[in-house]
Amino acid sequence: MEAFSALIGTINGFVWGPWMLVLLVGTGIFLSLRLGFLQFSSLPYALKLAFSPARQDKKSKGDISHFQALMTALAATIGTGNIVGVATAVVLGGPGAVFWMWITAVFGMATKYGEGVLAVKYRVTDEKGEMAGGPMYYIEKGMGQKWLAYIFAFFGAFAAFGIGNMVQANSVAGAVHDTFGVSTWITGLILTVLTAAVILGGIKSIGKATGIIVPFMAVFYVLAGLIIILINIDKVPAAFSIIFSSAFNLQAGFGALIGSTIRYGVARGVFSNEAGLGSAPIAAAAAKTDHPCRQALVSMTGTFLDTIIVCTITGLTLVMAGLYPGLEKAQAAALTSRSFDSFFPGIGSLIVTIGLVFFAYSTVLGWSYYGEKCFYYLVGRKGIIFYRILFSLAVLVGATRELSLVWDIADTLNGAMAIPNLIALLALSGVIAAETRDFKKIRAKETARDTATS
Repeated sequence: MEAFSALIGTINGFVWGPWMLVLLVGTGIFLSLRLGFLQFSSLPYALKLAFSPARQDKKSKGDISHFQALMTALAATIGTGNIVGVATAVVLGGPGAVFWMWITAVFGMATKYGEGVLAVKYRVTDEKGEMAGGPMYYIEKGMGQKWLAYIFAFFGAFAAFGIGNMVQANSVAGAVHDTFGVSTWITGLILTVLTAAVILGGIKSIGKATGIIVPFMAVFYVLAGLIIILINIDKVPAAFSIIFSSAFNLQAGFGALIGSTIRYGVARGVFSNEAGLGSAPIAAAAAKTDHPCRQALVSMTGTFLDTIIVCTITGLTLVMAGLYPGLEKAQAAALTSRSFDSFFPGIGSLIVTIGLVFFAYSTVLGWSYYGEKCFYYLVGRKGIIFYRILFSLAVLVGATRELSLVWDIADTLNGAMAIPNLIALLALSGVIAAETRDFKKIRAKETARDTATS
């Protein structure tokens, strides 16, 4: 087992080496330039579109609303990465890792937009009349490379058990045990039953559940974090100063910087917002929308909300508390709870635990759909019920076992998913740009009509 763990560590180091960081961020930079930094100019409209019904989409094809598609994607992205992932990045890469999470998010918004465009454009209707889409479909139909689509689907189907299942359940069970003394078996059994109750109903059931859970959990955690920041507003400038100075600390040489601060900032940023991973477009493909770009803009807001808002609150709290120096990776999971507790003694850890429970559970729901759609692409509908049952049972395994190795495997599978997806985004960037130009004409007409009406 030690030899296998060492092997996974070596593979993980290669997969998340400098070349992957360049490919991830580079794809976002390339798309940002090609789309005229659309993530800045269109963000207000995108947020409005995400949280208000779009009249154009009432009769459009799709299974769930814009809002439900965003909540399903956010359910999968706002998870342990926002609490444990940020803490791990700070412990292993220093507070400067938070800055590189921001950079990943800024350019990741363009990446997420491109994924959304292609997901809706190349989606198909399955034999049950439900939408099926994502990288495997735009790789096959857009690029004509079915073998590469199979590779993505294979890694996606198995990655779901790591990033979207066992590591989430493990974090919840550990936090509940530490805070309330509840057995990990009891927590695991409850999570397993709740997971099965929702995912056996398919995407419409998942969409309804996440449409309730995600807004509640996000508001709960964000408000708690904002209260800490506002009460300690005098410490905020110093926290930002530490983050920026640490991000560009070259005393140890650029090689060391790549090896820690940037690597963990980008890797945990992707683990948190999943831009470039290829997971979120699977949910985007299910949305009711009259144009690929409309849902793509909604998808883009997920990265903004996840990393720029939620991860920033966690990062600032960690830096202001200042408990991270000298800690090891194994101690990172408890860092956020301890940091919140330093500001709200006896209550802070409770807030983090409750937030973690909802964050992780919603991530399990979102990733069950991602993994299922990848599995469907590989074997067809006959294997779906088997996948759902196995996925539910894996929650119990994750909650009751030591999973340090699973975290490393999850990172490796995430990187393996991202490679074919990023290749497709670059190869089909012309399609993304063409759809964007077409949508701009539609938006101009809509704006003119609304102006005339008002």
